[in-house]
Amino acid sequence: MPSRISAELAHLARLARDGGLDLSQVSLRVKADLLMSTPHPAPDDLAAFAEMAAALVPGIDEATAVILARKVAGWRHAPDAVLEALRARGGAVLAALVRHGMPLRPTEFESLASQADAALASALTGRADLTATATLMLVERGDRAIDFALMANTAIDLPRAALDLLVARSREDAAYAHPLLARRDISSTEIAPLFLFAGPDRRLAMLDSLAALDSLSPTERRQPVSHDAFMGWLAMAADDQNGAFGALASHLGGGQALAGAIAADHSRDLAALALTAAGASVEDATRFLIRLGDEAAHSVERIFAVVALMRSVRPTVALRLVMQVSGTPMPATTRKGQHQPAMDPSGTPARIGPARPESAMTTDILRKLGVRREQG
Repeated sequence: MPSRISAELAHLARLARDGGLDLSQVSLRVKADLLMSTPHPAPDDLAAFAEMAAALVPGIDEATAVILARKVAGWRHAPDAVLEALRARGGAVLAALVRHGMPLRPTEFESLASQADAALASALTGRADLTATATLMLVERGDRAIDFALMANTAIDLPRAALDLLVARSREDAAYAHPLLARRDISSTEIAPLFLFAGPDRRLAMLDSLAALDSLSPTERRQPVSHDAFMGWLAMAADDQNGAFGALASHLGGGQALAGAIAADHSRDLAALALTAAGASVEDATRFLIRLGDEAAHSVERIFAVVALMRSVRPTVALRLVMQVSGTPMPATTRKGQHQPAMDPSGTPARIGPARPESAMTTDILRKLGVRREQG
C-alpha cells in the first residue's frame, strides 16, 4: 500500500479511536484511496463505490466532501454517480470538483461562469479547457483577481473581446501590463497599446507589426504641423503643459483621453511619438520636450532615448501607436474624389457589362502609371 495512503489511514484510525470521526465518512475516503491506487479498478468495485457514494455523500460533512471531490475530480475511472452526488452539494464541493479537473461540456462551462459564486469563478480560471465564451463571461465580471488568474492561465487563448477589456483596464491599472506582455500567444499588433510598458525587443516587434499594417492599409498622410502652430505649442510647453498636450492631441484628431495619456507618461515617450505623428522634425520635437522642464527634460539619457525612438518610426505609424496607447479611435479618413465612369468599358450603350473587380482596376492603374513613367 502506498505510504501516503498508509499515513492517512493511520491518522483516520487515531481519530476513530478518539471517537471524533464518523466511520461512514472514513469508509468513503478509504474506499476512494484504495481504488485510486489500483491502475485498473474492477468494474464491480467501481459500481460498489458509486452505490456507496450515492448513499453517503449527501450526509457527510463539507470538509470530507471537499477532500473527496479533490481526489476524484480528475480521476479517469471516477463513476458518474460519484461526481453527480458531489456536484449536487454545490458550494465549495462543486468548486473543488471544477478546480481539480471534473470533465465539463462547453455549455456547462458557460453555465458555471454565469453564476455569482466567486469561489466557483476562481476555480474556472485555472482550467486549461476553459471555453472562449466562458472566458469572456468571467472577464466581463470586472473582478481584478479573476482577471489576473485568467491572464496567468497560458493554456487558454484570450478571445479578442476579452483581451480588449483587459487592455482597457491596463490604462487605469498598470499592473495589468506585465501579465499581458508575458503572454506569447498575443500578437504584437494586439498588444501594441502596452508599448510604454514593453521592453526593447517587444517594442521593436510592435513597431514592425504596425509598420506592416500601415503598408497594407495606409493611414492618410497628414500635413505636418505648421510653423506657427508649433511655435504656439512651444510657448505653452513651459508654463501650461496640459494646454500644450491638449493642443497636440487636438491636432492629431484625439481628445481628452489622448491628452491625458500624454500628460500621464512621465517618460515622455508618448509625447515624442505624438510629435512625430504631428510631423514635427526630431529637432523641433526635442526642443518641445526640453522646454517642458520636467525630470525627463533634465535627463540626457532620456532625451537621447526619445530622440532614438522618434528616428525609428515614421509619422503614420506613430499616429497609429499613440491612438492605440490612449485608447482613442483613429481619425476618420477623408474620402477623396474618384472618377467613376457611367459605363464599364466592356459594355455598350445598349447593354452595360458587369462591374470590374477593384483588384483588376488597381492593376490597370498601376500598369498605366508604369507606362507613363517609362514614357516620361
